[in-house]
Amino acid sequence: MNKRIKVILLAAIASLSVVGCSSSKGNEARVMRVAHNQGEEHPIHLALKEFEKIVEDKTNNEIDIQVYPNELLGGQRESVELTQTGAIDIAVGSISLLESFNKSYSVFNLPYLFNSKEHYHSVMNDKDIMGDIYESTRESGFVGLTWFDAGSRNMYTTDKPVMKPEDLKGKKIRVQQSQTNIRMMELLGGSATPMSFGEVYTALQQKVIDGAENNELALTNNKHGEVAKYYSYNQHGMIPDILIMNAKLLDNLSEEHRNIILDAANEINKFQVDAWEDKVSEAVEQSKKMGVKFYYPDTEPFKEKVLPLHREMTENDKEVKVIYDKIQAKAPTSK
Repeated sequence: MNKRIKVILLAAIASLSVVGCSSSKGNEARVMRVAHNQGEEHPIHLALKEFEKIVEDKTNNEIDIQVYPNELLGGQRESVELTQTGAIDIAVGSISLLESFNKSYSVFNLPYLFNSKEHYHSVMNDKDIMGDIYESTRESGFVGLTWFDAGSRNMYTTDKPVMKPEDLKGKKIRVQQSQTNIRMMELLGGSATPMSFGEVYTALQQKVIDGAENNELALTNNKHGEVAKYYSYNQHGMIPDILIMNAKLLDNLSEEHRNIILDAANEINKFQVDAWEDKVSEAVEQSKKMGVKFYYPDTEPFKEKVLPLHREMTENDKEVKVIYDKIQAKAPTSK
């Protein structure tokens, strides 16, 4: 993070903390700031407001949860880094970003890792798989609490639909700030352009990039459908977001308050997943009214292009291969 920006953010957060302590929820409340990069209608924000309600009710307002959407406390990388230091207490980070903090998360960035939504959800709900992964960043200063559904990631572009990998040749496509995602785009033939999510609309509008890859809600909540009219369901990724918390803060809570936080995180997972399904249906209909057209290319040519990435990752790291094999073992068998 740029040092000047970090200083400004820290100063802003400190001032917010002072304001928060004198809130109507009580002067004695322990303020916990929660940061994310989505809008107030997004399922993640709705889930975090539910988290706020549960925690405050169960602690009799001894904990004051304050949710900051829309990158108000910085972009996603900044939020995660500030959670490391404790300047922010809780944040939402994409697994694509978290792979830079621990390699265990890198597996989930592999394109076509899951063969269905059911496979994806069964893995994310498996404590034997996810428990160790959530703890893997403890030395980095934070731990995972739960996961949030982010649907499937697909290509959307400004000039024509992506119907085959060759359509990406020469195209600058925004990807998340992850080496795995950059490599994926290279294998597909596009020019990977990593940038913060908050910069994507302007980059599309000004033709700095030719497209991006994300779920349907990006078209509506973030208005990308105003400038990118071609959405292609190549379904290359199912990459969840992770709710993370400063490890020292979690450890220093009383056992009662710690359990309330952990239970609330588990509770809002189902809330968010259900809200996600509803919001995706709404987003598709709204996008069509914006003039967005939806396409359904054959996914097999895309899969063939990125299979080398699976081999590269699993052959070079035994620890990563163990996680990969556990995930593949949970794939539903055809009858």
